[in-house]
Amino acid sequence: MGRVIVENVVVDDPTTAAFLDRRMTAGEDPVAIVNDAIEVGARVLEREQAAVDAEFVRNEFEKVSREVESAFTDKARVVAEFFGTKVDEVFGEENGHLARELQRLFGEGSTSAVQHQLREVMRDQSARMREDLLRQFSSADGNNPLADFKAAHLRSAREMATRQEVLLEAMREQMVALKLELAGLRSEREKAADVAAEHARGTAKGRPYEEALADALDTIARGHGDDADAVGDFRGGGGRKGDVVVDIEGCSGASRGRIVFEAKNSRRSRKEALTDLEDAMAHRAADYGVWVVPSAEQLPARVEGLREVGGDKMFVVYDPEDGSRLALEVAYSLARARVLMAKGGVDGLDAPALRAEVERALGAMDEVRRIKLHLTNAAGGIEQARAVLDAMAERVRAHLAQISTLVDEGAAE
Repeated sequence: MGRVIVENVVVDDPTTAAFLDRRMTAGEDPVAIVNDAIEVGARVLEREQAAVDAEFVRNEFEKVSREVESAFTDKARVVAEFFGTKVDEVFGEENGHLARELQRLFGEGSTSAVQHQLREVMRDQSARMREDLLRQFSSADGNNPLADFKAAHLRSAREMATRQEVLLEAMREQMVALKLELAGLRSEREKAADVAAEHARGTAKGRPYEEALADALDTIARGHGDDADAVGDFRGGGGRKGDVVVDIEGCSGASRGRIVFEAKNSRRSRKEALTDLEDAMAHRAADYGVWVVPSAEQLPARVEGLREVGGDKMFVVYDPEDGSRLALEVAYSLARARVLMAKGGVDGLDAPALRAEVERALGAMDEVRRIKLHLTNAAGGIEQARAVLDAMAERVRAHLAQISTLVDEGAAE
């Protein structure tokens, strides 16, 4: 069906390996490179085979031509010798017919008319020579010097015509196969291009990391009675900025505020990050924006985790492989409290107490980071440090619960 499947093949060629390595290093698809190499190689081999067949036909034709030329030369020499013999027989100085006749006619004692006898002799000899030539060149046996040439020429012409028909039929079959193969390759290439484009779109946005962040936020939001929705694939008001949107208290009624989370798996400058957050807040009609990256090295320059910018933006580090959502929970709770305070309706909120809890939560997070660093550098006390870390995490969650309680009490009053 126009497809070649090769499994478990090793090409033991340094030149091919170096070529593939350079193309793959340049970012090209190895499968496409190998497909192109096989396709181009097959066409080159096909053209080479056609050239070999043409060269074979030419060599055979030259060989037959040389044989015909040699045979013609031999036959021509025989004809020349035959003509020479005949001429000697007729015009020989001593033994030729003409000499004898001249001697008889013009010798002593001749009584015949010379012009009449000479005319008769020439007429007889010319008629005999014409008959001999006509019989020799018209016969199909070995006496005709052109018989072999004619037979060889006809045989060669028939063989060439037959071979040409075979070659043309093979070329027609190959053209049909190539057309089918080309159609299959074009279809496969279009499918591969579509898959590559879709993969590029997903990879460019860091889809695996975005999905992991959406799952974590959904779990956190359910604990607060909020509604988290992954909107990275949907267009908002003016653009697609913003990957996850959280509607505060969206599970129980009308939303009291909105937080947008922008997930990035690459480092951006502080200016670019702030601009993207502002665009995400505008596109998703959010009151607060959180920039989330998988490692501290991917935070913008001069930016620390869990530090607010402008009162409505925050940067946080969340690594799904780390197994801890603590930093993300802190960022979520702080952003939620900020939005509820900004929306009003919490006149009874104890702002100093809330501020103190926030500071204690951030301080506890600093201790968590220091303990994580201690766990990384000190393998001997890892179990003890992990116990302390778990205690610190529980303290942070207690502070977060207190924050939520203060916010809820203020809203109720």
